[in-house]
Amino acid sequence: MKIFLGIVGVLVLLLGLHWIGQGTGYFSWPHGNPVMDNHIEWAYYGIAAAIAGLIIIAYSRRRSR
Repeated sequence: MKIFLGIVGVLVLLLGLHWIGQGTGYFSWPHGNPVMDNHIEWAYYGIAAAIAGLIIIAYSRRRSR
């Protein structure tokens, strides 16, 4: 369970960072995605997802103790 939570946390963190990049216009992949590119609300969703990912990672690391 610890490894599974760690992997999920990392994936959620990476997804959040991707959304931050797209929402701010810094990272445009897939190319020309009009739904997410330069729409700041996606950056806010990304911040929330990245924080959730960090919380999941921290929780998975504490389970081992």
